[in-house]
Amino acid sequence: MALIDFDKKEIQCKIVYYGPGRSGKTTNLIYIYNALPAKFKGKFLTIESKGEHTLLFELLPLSLGKIKDLTVRLQLYTVPGQALYKQARKMVLKGVDGVVFVADSLRVRRDKNKESLEDLREHLSEWQMDIHEIPLVFQYNKRDLGDLGIPILSVEELQEDLNFELKAPYFEAIALKGVGVLETLKAISKMSVHYIAQKYLK
Repeated sequence: MALIDFDKKEIQCKIVYYGPGRSGKTTNLIYIYNALPAKFKGKFLTIESKGEHTLLFELLPLSLGKIKDLTVRLQLYTVPGQALYKQARKMVLKGVDGVVFVADSLRVRRDKNKESLEDLREHLSEWQMDIHEIPLVFQYNKRDLGDLGIPILSVEELQEDLNFELKAPYFEAIALKGVGVLETLKAISKMSVHYIAQKYLK
């Protein structure tokens, strides 16, 4: 749920990068952080909890403008690596306004993608949120590995596995090189702000 501070005239919009371990979630956040001028971003923070760590930083995106005279601030979160505790993955989704699901294009990670998406669906449900209603964007990362002879899933296979039912927007990406990273962020940001405006500021 968006945090609205009418005194400061601000809306804090929480976006979580979710997906299986090593899919590129942290790589996305680091690229975004390094690509933006200092005046538009807060500190890159790590929150330690029960052996897990959550990365987050705040972003003031000028391109999103204002909603009803309220300045939009994005807060980007992820639980990096292979989080051992389901609780850590669940907690990061509390109050989320939008989700980027970073899928691993490696063929050997096919089942991990599916398991992680089911994990996301389950945790959203525990917070009384529906995966069909929350803003969601898929990012199919590591698309360049096929050029190196490494077996990867086709976009059609990824769509069939993950997005056949949800029909969410998707982007191909090479997060290490920044390909598709900002496009993904722009899409989920716009969707999340629209979601907040419709739900809380009518």
